[in-house]
Amino acid sequence: MNAPLPDLVLCAEEPIRVPGAIQPHGWMVVLDGEGSLVGYSANWRDAQQAQQALALVREALGGLDDGEAPAPLGVVEVDGRALDVLAHRRGGLTVVEFEPRSPQTGTQAPIYSLARHFLPQLQRADTVGKLAQLAADEIKRLTGFGRTLVYRFDEEGHGEVLAEAIEPGYDSYLGHRFPAADIPPQARDLYRLNQIRLIPDAHYTAVPLLGAAPGWDSRTLDMSFATLRSVSPVHLEYMRNMRTLASMSVSIVLGDRLWGLISCHDHQPRHLSFQTRAACEHLGRLLSLQIASQEDNADVAARLELRHLTLQLVAHLADSDATLQRLVGEPALLLRMAGASGAAVVLNDQCWTTGETPEPAQVAALAQWINAKGAETWSTDRLPEVYPPGLDFVARAAGVLAISISQVHQHLVLWFRPELVRTIRWAGDPRKEVQVTAGRIHPRQSFESWQEQVRGRSEAWSPAEVSAAGELRHALIGIVLRRAEEMNEVATELGRVNKELEAFSYTVSHDLRAPMRHIAGYVDLVQDMEGKQLSERAMRYLSHVKEAAAYAGHLVDALLDFSRMGRAALKRSQVDTRALVDELVAEYSRQEAGRVIAWEVDPGLPVLTADPFLLQVALRNLLSNAVKYTRTRKSPQVRIRAIRNADGEGLEVADNGVGFQQKYVGKLFGVFQRLHQAEEFEGTGIGLASVRRIVERHGGTVWAHGEPDQGAVFGFSLPGGKGDAQAPRLSRKRT
Repeated sequence: MNAPLPDLVLCAEEPIRVPGAIQPHGWMVVLDGEGSLVGYSANWRDAQQAQQALALVREALGGLDDGEAPAPLGVVEVDGRALDVLAHRRGGLTVVEFEPRSPQTGTQAPIYSLARHFLPQLQRADTVGKLAQLAADEIKRLTGFGRTLVYRFDEEGHGEVLAEAIEPGYDSYLGHRFPAADIPPQARDLYRLNQIRLIPDAHYTAVPLLGAAPGWDSRTLDMSFATLRSVSPVHLEYMRNMRTLASMSVSIVLGDRLWGLISCHDHQPRHLSFQTRAACEHLGRLLSLQIASQEDNADVAARLELRHLTLQLVAHLADSDATLQRLVGEPALLLRMAGASGAAVVLNDQCWTTGETPEPAQVAALAQWINAKGAETWSTDRLPEVYPPGLDFVARAAGVLAISISQVHQHLVLWFRPELVRTIRWAGDPRKEVQVTAGRIHPRQSFESWQEQVRGRSEAWSPAEVSAAGELRHALIGIVLRRAEEMNEVATELGRVNKELEAFSYTVSHDLRAPMRHIAGYVDLVQDMEGKQLSERAMRYLSHVKEAAAYAGHLVDALLDFSRMGRAALKRSQVDTRALVDELVAEYSRQEAGRVIAWEVDPGLPVLTADPFLLQVALRNLLSNAVKYTRTRKSPQVRIRAIRNADGEGLEVADNGVGFQQKYVGKLFGVFQRLHQAEEFEGTGIGLASVRRIVERHGGTVWAHGEPDQGAVFGFSLPGGKGDAQAPRLSRKRT
């Protein structure tokens, strides 16, 4: 009686675990939880014969555990024929299988032969390739199949043939790949569960299971562990298309992962005894253990080496100022750590690269795209497939490994690998998977060697390399946090010292005002009372003393004002800078009545949130500077314009005065720092320092730009906010 063929469109939908039929080289009976016969294979003479066979092994069934692999129950004789018996329990049902008994071989049994021939060589094989070849040779020796292949699955599920043992007349598939579609997902799951499968004859006619109890449906019986389970008609056709009439598959399972298969083929039907199959299954498990051991050892060695490189890189960074761009200062370590040809460090809009990398603008765009994913570690060996702009630089960066250092800012470290063009030999065109005829699927018919050139990919990143990048990320975050704590401690200490210095300068400047006035006053008294008796030289000396005392008094007053700026609380309000500028321009126009200054005030000056008095002081100092340093110009010009940028809003004052060399811009905002002689331009050297302090207390930014004899530009911007700022900033570039 033939089992019906499935009416399918997709092979992945085929219910291969519940075929409701067995292969004809054995017999089967099925018992329920109470030990009653509920089903039997149609190749028993009748239900009575099935009951008789069952009675011979019933006592041995009590030791079976649900979910365990089939257990051998010995040999029974049915109608004068010796049968090997296997049984297992699954889902509350007990499945008993009978196969023809093979002759006794004693010490020549396959399991003993395996121990003598295979195990000693297995221990000496030091590579996966050698292990695979050893397994292929031994399986062929044990079974007599004409061709034995050992292949592993890649990350996409394709099977790559690592070793083979063949007889003349068989096609060689060494170095070829079998498409992932040849083994659908449900078949892979079954290979993990039941690690050996034999098909003695691809031309067999399936034997259906019959119900011995009313209402029992054989299609409900899970036959995942059954050695006699009938296989998919699609697979049988696949075998025949491959000129294979008998096949056996032994799974190579590492942990819970189907690593690969040992696949045996023969041009003629071939049956194997239970003892031989058991030896082959043991071989598969031993091979799995040995491959797992070698891969684990290799992985541990790789991780140790990468950790050593990571520690060296971290030590180098810790010995520097700990800024991430220092990573590219040790390019050899950075590149070796990930096995990369290029690397980049991206900090927001800035980019540092080493080795073979895309252009900085391309790196920046890629970093922004990766950062938007929000992943701590991200990698790919085929960038153009997930990031189409990557086609423009695929030769240098087909593979990318990236770590993100911050959840707030765009701080990333990226490694790049170049495109690796590979030629893959397939066992048949992988694009021709299945055909559908009259509602039934048919497998591909050709297994001729077919070559494909794969582009746009790099060498894949190993789990050890991705893990090392993750460890580096954690180490970098630790360093950054530690440096932040150190900086916070330094800032706290500087704040304390700064307050002490402010208090000291306030006290000193306050206490010095009276002595300076006394000096000037006594000089006036001497000149008035004794002037007629003093020589002209003495009077000149006294005048110098009076001028110096007056200058010192101005200096003390400026220092006192500077100290007050850091001590007084801010009183913020809305300040119309246009009105403030107009008032100051009018004031300086009156003071400089003898000069014609071309004032240019742009429309649309902003309304700022600031302390009105302090903002007036800052703007007065900037305009005073412009007026003073344009004194030597025949046509002095001063322009005030609005500034609006990412930091906020503010003003910029530009003049056509004497200017300064840009390399000295860092000195301009320091206390008592002057770039011109006092004889040329008067002043105390505190004006710009006051501007900086006022702007910083508002949380703003100041800047300056100048060229000798070409004029200067001074500006500031203030954010909208309340309270004293905690992180003042000084920019050296014109915004």
